Amino acid sequence: MKNKRSLWISLLSVIAVAVIALSVTLAAGWSPKLGLDLDGGLAVVYQTHTPVNSAQLDTIVTIINNRVNAGTSGATVASQGKNQISVSIPGEKNSQQILATLGNTAQLFFRPALCYAPSLTVAKGKVPSTGPLPTCAAATQLSAANLAVTPNSSNINGYTFNSNISEDPQFATYPSTSPDNDNKNATVLLPGSSSGQSGRYVLGPATVTGTAVRSATAQLVSGQWAVSIVLTSQGAKQWDALAQEQFHAIIGIDLDGQVVSAPITQPTQSSFSSFNGQVQISGSFTEDQAKTLATELTYGALPVKLDRLTVQTVSPTLGKASLQAGLLSGLAGLILVLLYMIFYYRLLGIVVVAGLGVTGALLWAIIAAMGQSLNTTIDLAGIIGLIVSVGITVDSYVVYFERLKDEARAGRTVRTSVDRGFASAFRTVLAADAVSLLGAAVLYFISIGPVRGFALFLGLSTILDVVVTYFFTRPFVILLGRSRSATEAKGMGVASGLGMTAEARP
Repeated sequence: MKNKRSLWISLLSVIAVAVIALSVTLAAGWSPKLGLDLDGGLAVVYQTHTPVNSAQLDTIVTIINNRVNAGTSGATVASQGKNQISVSIPGEKNSQQILATLGNTAQLFFRPALCYAPSLTVAKGKVPSTGPLPTCAAATQLSAANLAVTPNSSNINGYTFNSNISEDPQFATYPSTSPDNDNKNATVLLPGSSSGQSGRYVLGPATVTGTAVRSATAQLVSGQWAVSIVLTSQGAKQWDALAQEQFHAIIGIDLDGQVVSAPITQPTQSSFSSFNGQVQISGSFTEDQAKTLATELTYGALPVKLDRLTVQTVSPTLGKASLQAGLLSGLAGLILVLLYMIFYYRLLGIVVVAGLGVTGALLWAIIAAMGQSLNTTIDLAGIIGLIVSVGITVDSYVVYFERLKDEARAGRTVRTSVDRGFASAFRTVLAADAVSLLGAAVLYFISIGPVRGFALFLGLSTILDVVVTYFFTRPFVILLGRSRSATEAKGMGVASGLGMTAEARP
């Protein structure tokens, strides 16, 4: 009697856990997060512009992962080989903004602005000038003296400055410095960014770099989008020194070889520390541009330049079609398997149906919870892993039921067979599931992309198979085997499913 009670407790506990877990998941509105090939989205592969070591590659993966998951969820970033990085972002529709954020090196320099430069103008038959840049002419220098009060002036925070300093024509034959040659210790000629400043600027060596940035946020300031930067303690000291040097002069903010903003420095106190470690970048940004810049600055500069190898955009329609095709094929196969099991094993086939229902409920709840808490997504390969696991689960039932047949052929009753049969069958199930789990683990740790999804969900299903077999199938079958009505039910009884003769029945 005590043993029977424990069997009922085990059986009902598993059913209760499955029902409660599924109910809570559905009530919370959770569902499995679909991967790129099912929900649509963006897949990009990058390659480093120059060779990198494993530590640098890991750094790049970490930075890109931080960037992409700062604005979306469910994205996966992984290294491929020695110098490639793959990025998959399911459900992402703003592809251009994401692409602008991912591979940007975000090399930030704060430089003193020396003078304005005209657009590149090279006479026909001539070539652009090369070599060191000339020194800005005295009349065109953006010094505090030249920017001082004039009759035609603008007013910023109570300080009037000359806004009519002309471009220095001697730079017209010099091309802009390329981003690859944007050396922080050199004088450079840079264009204004399309989102911020126009024209070109001659800028001196940088004394403050992006490493001085602790965090950055996009916010509306007086109706305009800007990026507010919080500096590190060391960065704040560097900024104060630069602000003092450029007091009432212009600082060019150089991001990846473009001047995104060139404001006049206007501290409100003579100590030059009134910013309290905070700097604001403005430049006629749109909301997306400001948020992208803030993300790049917050999560750091990439150690090397990345070249984009491939970009794949998967439409949600195509992903939906793949999902439907996968589910329909899996469902059709599952129905055929279940019908065969019921036809062949009679009432024991109903155990298989119930067991797969319990397993399905637990899988749904677990995968949905993983999507919410760990941003785990399931793609078509993962669904294939689940479909394959159905075969593994059904095999566990077949092993048990066939072992029961062996016991019955030896002349034992159903009551005796269900106990003895499970002991030997479970060892076989454990061995088979251990091999499957080992294979899934190896695949997960040595592979990338969809193969890891296949391995993850195959392994998860395999673990559940062991749990359900012991705590659900075992007590269910043993209780049926001890019930005379279930054993001898006409046409559907356990004994009929095992092919037992009347003499061998209890």
